[in-house]
Amino acid sequence: MKKTGIANLFATAVMLAAASLGAGWADTWDDIKAGAGKVTSISAEFTQEKHLKILVRPLISKGVLYFQAPHSLRWEYRSPIQSILLSHNGKTKRYIRNAGKVTEDAGTSLPALQVVLHEITRWLNGRFDENPAFIPHVETGRKIVLTPKEQNYARMIQRIELFLSDRPGIVKSVVIYEDENSFTKIEFENVVLNPPLLDTLFQEIE
Repeated sequence: MKKTGIANLFATAVMLAAASLGAGWADTWDDIKAGAGKVTSISAEFTQEKHLKILVRPLISKGVLYFQAPHSLRWEYRSPIQSILLSHNGKTKRYIRNAGKVTEDAGTSLPALQVVLHEITRWLNGRFDENPAFIPHVETGRKIVLTPKEQNYARMIQRIELFLSDRPGIVKSVVIYEDENSFTKIEFENVVLNPPLLDTLFQEIE
């Protein structure tokens, strides 16, 4: 898989995890886990900016995400390209919506997606300090920095920065640096903690 593809998968992982933090957030990993344990579901809107040195303006995407503890999630891009990632009961599917038609994408990236979703589950439970691929660090100002342990990951992602809001349960933004000239920034809006969500949201495409 290409470098940008792997980076985007990990970006998705972090974005989903970030939306669940902040609830009961403090300065220790034990407090993070305790806060994450109070989250049963999440809904949010997001804006994603992809910055590259060769681009005059960033590539902007918008969408929504839904999470139902412990393992169900829906990550949906609504513009400019419509695509949906579903994970439920250990099964992962991806769909592309084009001209009113929905097509399942069974490409070669699905095995990599499943690996990333395993990490998403770990992060959604607040277990950032147990991730074998990254070194986590809590900084002042409600900021978390994740640094790759291995050189193979460092070639794809230099570091990940998460900025928590002062409002419990809300993350302001996430920045994923592939290098100093290429990064992805995601900002969350209208985050709702523990909304009632139907299982069909993670099983069906409307």
